[in-house]
Amino acid sequence: MEQSIQKASVLIEALPYIREFFGKTVVIKYGGAAMLDPELRKSTIEDIVLMKYVGMNPVIVHGGGPDINGMLKRLGIPSAFNHGLRVTDDAAMEVVEMVLVGRVNTEIVMLLNRAGADAVGLCGKDGNLLYARKMVFEDGSDLGHVGQITSVHIKVVDVLCQAGLVPVIAPIATDPQGGTWNINADTVAGEIAAALQAEKLVFLTDTPGLLRDKDAPDSLIHQVRSSEVSRLRQEGIIAGGMIPKIDACLKALDYGVRKTHIIDGRVSHSLLLEIFTAEGLGTLVGH
Repeated sequence: MEQSIQKASVLIEALPYIREFFGKTVVIKYGGAAMLDPELRKSTIEDIVLMKYVGMNPVIVHGGGPDINGMLKRLGIPSAFNHGLRVTDDAAMEVVEMVLVGRVNTEIVMLLNRAGADAVGLCGKDGNLLYARKMVFEDGSDLGHVGQITSVHIKVVDVLCQAGLVPVIAPIATDPQGGTWNINADTVAGEIAAALQAEKLVFLTDTPGLLRDKDAPDSLIHQVRSSEVSRLRQEGIIAGGMIPKIDACLKALDYGVRKTHIIDGRVSHSLLLEIFTAEGLGTLVGH
C-alpha cells in the first residue's frame, strides 16, 4: 500500500506541470548517448510518448554523427571537420542523407510507434520545410554541401501536430533549385522551435549542461542570460559543440519560445525530470 501511495504522490507532484504544458509544443534535439545507449534510448522514447499522452506536442529533431562516421568509414570516404562542422562533398552528402533520412530517422519513428505514439519521419525537403544556401566563411573555407538555413516553412509540422502525430525531423535542407544541404541539427532544432513558437526547446547532450570548467562536472552553470553569452564566449566557457546549442537557444528565445534548456541525456528519463519536476536538470538559457 505504501508503494502505491508513493506512486500517487509522484503523479500529484507532476499535475501542475501537466496542466501548464497541456496542448503546448516542446521541441527536443535528440542525440548523443540518449540515442546510442539502448537503455537510455528506451527511457527517452518512453518520455516522449508519455509527453504525448498527457497532452503535449513533442517535435523531435535528431542528429546522427556516429552513424554517419561509421558508414563513411565502411565506404572508404574520408571524414573531415572544419569550423566544428562536417566537410560534406558530393560523396559525403549522399551518405549523410542516406544515413540520416533512410536509417536514423526511420529507426526513431519505428521506436516511437512501437511505444504507442503515432510518429512520422520528415526531412527539410518534405513540404519545403527547410530552405538553405551554402554556408560562407570569412576565411574562405569551403565545406561543400554544408548549408545555412534561409527560411522555414512550418506548415507540414503544424498539420502533423494538429493531427495528433509526432514529427521526427532529419536535418537535411533543400533550396529553390532542388539542391541538398547538410545542416547542423542543433541549428535546425532552434529554427523549428522559433517557427513554431514552441513552449520549450530542450537539447539532450552528453554533459550535465554548460560547464564553467569542461573537465569538472560539478561546475555546472544552472542559468545563463542572453546578456552573459558574449562574455562567456570570450572566456572560452561557451566553445566547441556548445556554440550552436547556445546560438539556437538565443534564436528561439528571440522568436517567442518561453524556455530553452541544455540537459544531460545520459540521465535516465531526463526529459521527464526536466519538464515534470521542480528541480529540473541542466542549464536554463533565457533572457
